[in-house]
Amino acid sequence: MFHIVFVEPRIPPNTGNAIRLSAATGADLHLVEPLGFSMTDAQLRRAGLDYHDLASVTVHPGLDALWQALLPARVFAFTASATTSYADIAYRRGDVLVFGPEPTGLDARVLEHPDVTDRLRIPMLPGRRSLNLANSAAIAAYEAWRQLDFAAP
Repeated sequence: MFHIVFVEPRIPPNTGNAIRLSAATGADLHLVEPLGFSMTDAQLRRAGLDYHDLASVTVHPGLDALWQALLPARVFAFTASATTSYADIAYRRGDVLVFGPEPTGLDARVLEHPDVTDRLRIPMLPGRRSLNLANSAAIAAYEAWRQLDFAAP
């Protein structure tokens, strides 16, 4: 299908929700350390409900390990400062959707990485800083999956 990446996530319920998103869509979820919680965290388990066994989740010790595991692939880094809308992309199987930690977002080492295909934004009203991490991932994942005709992985 495609890959959802959370770089250094800090809030367990957001990652728990992403686990449910992964289970519901067939997307692979990748978490890049350091994590702001333990994978056994009660809030993470609660937010993921009983979907943990239905989701594909990989924890990478750092960005280099992530790139080694997923490249070559098209990589889309989500940031509020981008000019290209997530809705303007023709997604393909194997695409990588990368999201940064709460509350800072992706830093320059990811945004400027030579393998990042494009930087994308999710439109918001003026004066708004950001969306919730799990909500952002869901918006992007469902658009990518819709373009794949909601096909099974």
